[in-house]
Amino acid sequence: MPDTSEIVRLIQSRIPLIVIESKEELQVLDIISKASTQLRMPFYRWTVTQGLYRLDGGNSRHQTPREPEEVLHHIWSTKISGLYTLVDFHHYLEEPKHMRMIKEIALYGEKRRQTVIFLSHQCELPDELNHLAAYFQLSLPSENKLMQTVAHVAGQWVKEEKHRKVHIDKEALQMLVQNLKGLTLTEAKRLARNAIYDDGAISKNDLPEVAKAKHSLLNKDGVLSFEYDTAHLSDVGGLAHLKKWLEQRKSIFLGNGNQNGLDLPKGILLLGIQGGGKSLAAKAVAGTWGVPLLRMDFGALFNKYFGETERRTREALKMAETMAPCVLWLDEIEKGIATSDSDNGTSKRLLGTLLTWMAERKSAVFIVATANDIQSLPPELLRKGRLDEIFFVDLPDRETRQLIFSIHLKKRALNPAAFDLEQLADLTELFSGAEIEQAIVAGMYSAMGHADQLTNDVLVSEIIATQPLSVVMKEQIDYMREWARDRTVPAH
Repeated sequence: MPDTSEIVRLIQSRIPLIVIESKEELQVLDIISKASTQLRMPFYRWTVTQGLYRLDGGNSRHQTPREPEEVLHHIWSTKISGLYTLVDFHHYLEEPKHMRMIKEIALYGEKRRQTVIFLSHQCELPDELNHLAAYFQLSLPSENKLMQTVAHVAGQWVKEEKHRKVHIDKEALQMLVQNLKGLTLTEAKRLARNAIYDDGAISKNDLPEVAKAKHSLLNKDGVLSFEYDTAHLSDVGGLAHLKKWLEQRKSIFLGNGNQNGLDLPKGILLLGIQGGGKSLAAKAVAGTWGVPLLRMDFGALFNKYFGETERRTREALKMAETMAPCVLWLDEIEKGIATSDSDNGTSKRLLGTLLTWMAERKSAVFIVATANDIQSLPPELLRKGRLDEIFFVDLPDRETRQLIFSIHLKKRALNPAAFDLEQLADLTELFSGAEIEQAIVAGMYSAMGHADQLTNDVLVSEIIATQPLSVVMKEQIDYMREWARDRTVPAH
């Protein structure tokens, strides 16, 4: 077992302090027990409720100190070699006397062959002890182990339900196991049980709920939000070039196609005019590919303490990799990575952390970054290798505007055939998709005020009364369109 071998290696290296952060307490204790058997060393466990006692079958009728100071004094004074696992001792580490006693045990640990193991869900040693310690991380269960776990849960259900069979979709089973990757064995067992015990089956209908539950388990800092409301590319008017580009890469990203030496698609940057459909396109990528959509909240990333922002960024990116395959949506990315000097360099360090990860990652995390202000984007982000392509989402053309009208009228249970879509498209030449939608909404409110249904004439009146953003901010919009002409790929 790899974890047991690693623990044995650390103990044989005579490292006096070992820190293990894990919620899988019983599993870790089992690993340490196996290591103690292999090394022929006594194995003791301490908790504040039960005191110190021996777990490897030796004589446990000796003194069983309960208080933190007592157990440290006992380890030091008895000078008995062994593995001393102190569970949840992190609550007592800041006490100066405890720190000094731990240091004295550690300084003579090599000679006495004493190893103190701190086991807790979260444990960070004081700086003065760190140089004497090694940190061990429990490996996550393999795909084969997860498959065995799901089979075990299914067997339990069959036994409890008096031999009723679990109906299993083989493809859904494989996808379920993929979704359970990155979780501990206990967490994976819990989600598998939720999926099976709900209806006695494993089907594709279980996968969205499993993904949501997995996200809630992993998202400790609230930096990544799970977007439940995804869409399909058919819900997006226009963007023909973008749709074709995504369709060509779908099978490779999901691992269903012949790789032929092709790298996994890394992601895209969507530049464009506000309201052009960039956010809807990000949601549509996840909805069409059938993978979770995670949205990074740059506001939640920033922390006043030095180094915390970078740590939270690394943890958020690690979580995205754990959720793979998935789409990571970096909305209005320029607001999160604008490299100014007003924040003591935090945004620059965040950018560095993000760019390094983008260039080196191997997992199936597809980035969709959206931006409105091209002048705030650092050149490092735009170079090839970090993202696959830069698309410009321009104002929709006449045909696309007709399609957008049709989509939004249908969404509101209105018949597009009852409207003159060609006239409406001509009147909205400088409108974005969002402005077209809002014109329909405003028209429906106007019609409701007269206790009537929305008509073409009412919609025309609302359009004529609207000044689109491309007119209000003509200079900025014109500059953006000119900049993007020879530098980006048109999305439409």
